[in-house]
Amino acid sequence: MTTDSTRTALLDAAERLFLAKGYEQVSVRAVNAAAGMNPAAVNYHFGTKQDLVAALLQRRLGPLWAEPLVAMERRTAEGRPPRVEELADVLVRPLDELTRQPRGRMLMHLLARLVLRSRELPFDARWFGSAPWGELLEAARPELSGGEAADRLRMTFYLLLQLYGEPLADDAELGRGRRPPVATVVSFVTAGLNARTP
Repeated sequence: MTTDSTRTALLDAAERLFLAKGYEQVSVRAVNAAAGMNPAAVNYHFGTKQDLVAALLQRRLGPLWAEPLVAMERRTAEGRPPRVEELADVLVRPLDELTRQPRGRMLMHLLARLVLRSRELPFDARWFGSAPWGELLEAARPELSGGEAADRLRMTFYLLLQLYGEPLADDAELGRGRRPPVATVVSFVTAGLNARTP
């Protein structure tokens, strides 16, 4: 098996196990066994369970934002920056749609737990960093300093992780709570990103 196919097999096995049993109940050993790999495969290809989860999240969630955000970047480079409402919609709507299915709820739950518990995250995909989002917000709101834009985005991400990721819920409880309609969430995020500077 090639390195890429081995990594894919491990990620697929981890995703199936996390969906069936929840993060806490799945060991690295179980992922290796489910993928038909030797007991050290996850450690060799990813490092830690957290690194495995980060790779899974980037693979599954990165494409949610890539196309619309690349289009916004292109427009910005042409002198047509996005409106804040567009940026909020591109950020919120995919999460809302994703979490309407069990696999999506599990992925968002893993993302929330990973981000809210860790200071240093093993992400390397472009849209999992804050810089591109900050650049788009600064293009939409040129009067904001880089620090102010970063603070607003950080608060927005934490809000969305709490709402859609349900980090305090047990795996069996995911998706059972009431949440506001997506238009309400987009409006709320837009208001926060659009608020006057202090």
